[in-house]
Amino acid sequence: MAESGQLSSLILWGPAGTGKTTLARILATSAGFEVRSVSAVTSGVKDLREILLEAEQLLAQHDRRTVLFIDEVHRFNKSQQDLLLPATENGQIVLIGATTENPYFEVNAALMSRTTLWRVLPHTARSLRQLIDRGLRARNATASEEAIDAVIAGANGDGRSALTTLDVAIALANATPTAGETEVTQQNVAAARDGRIYHQSDDTHYDQVSAFIKSVRGSDPDAALFWLVTLLDAGESPRFLARRLVILASEDVGLADPLGLVLAESAARAVEFVGLPEARLNLAHATIALSLMPKSNSVTMALGRVTGALQRGASTDVPPSLRDAHYRSASELGHGEGYLYPHDFANAWVAQQYLDPSLRETVFFEPTSHGREGPLVEQWRHRRGDDTQENQGPPVD
Repeated sequence: MAESGQLSSLILWGPAGTGKTTLARILATSAGFEVRSVSAVTSGVKDLREILLEAEQLLAQHDRRTVLFIDEVHRFNKSQQDLLLPATENGQIVLIGATTENPYFEVNAALMSRTTLWRVLPHTARSLRQLIDRGLRARNATASEEAIDAVIAGANGDGRSALTTLDVAIALANATPTAGETEVTQQNVAAARDGRIYHQSDDTHYDQVSAFIKSVRGSDPDAALFWLVTLLDAGESPRFLARRLVILASEDVGLADPLGLVLAESAARAVEFVGLPEARLNLAHATIALSLMPKSNSVTMALGRVTGALQRGASTDVPPSLRDAHYRSASELGHGEGYLYPHDFANAWVAQQYLDPSLRETVFFEPTSHGREGPLVEQWRHRRGDDTQENQGPPVD
């Protein structure tokens, strides 16, 4: 798009330190557009109006389009985001927004519909090594392989974090001058962070993470806590461990205790809010609690069955009774005809088909009786009147 000069508005969504700002500048300059940048943290409506006016004048007088880059676009409130709608709609500007938050929750739907969404993934070990090599050349320094591996391991895919650690490590290495180039050691990297060195090999790292998750899944709080502390002491990112616990809460605890996900998500937010070293308490709390909870993988299995059915070509046609009937002429198409409103029936349930007839007999969710899932399923079956015909009759007055 940039090389053809047909750049359109877009949002770059990804974690910190992955190059969203740099990518936006590359796209704008490659397309030959003017670039104006603002931060949603420090800019307001007045700044936006000035840039929009300038962009309008550039387009009218010099036929040059403007890219407006907004960092942390999710921090703009609704009125500020709404101000961008006409300008992006009529092509007055090309908006490039960058955000670390899920834009489906944080960015107005109207603005999302006028942009395309691009995921920016964390750096790989290879790309981090390229960044580190460039940083070393720029500072006329070298580093041992152990030092480079330690920087990469501690960065957690964040290029900015890697370069910041490297910069401090070089400064520390320069404090003990030697003849020739400055060489960064593993000890310099450890001192540039918090005194710890991420000493694991890749195999050890993944093996210990696997042992951690399997210990929680196996309801062994002692082993789970041991592997948690082992990983933290080795320099593992607390964010990474928090994310794994959030995944496990749905994958392995699931409906056996639906509050497991709430607990894990709260721990993840606490990690962001508190930070190390105190966040170790939050992670230990969640690890032990999830270990003690009953386990069910019915959610995981149901998700897999649905995914498999779709891959095998299951029909995604929506039955006419379930189709949207709120717009003009929908009733003429038969949309919504025959739909039964569950709240008009006993227990807010009535027998009707919610899938294409070809899937009528297909069962995706097969519940267990573990933990709270058993009572939940029994209540669900009771509401449906699976053992009676009470909900097969006319609506309740």
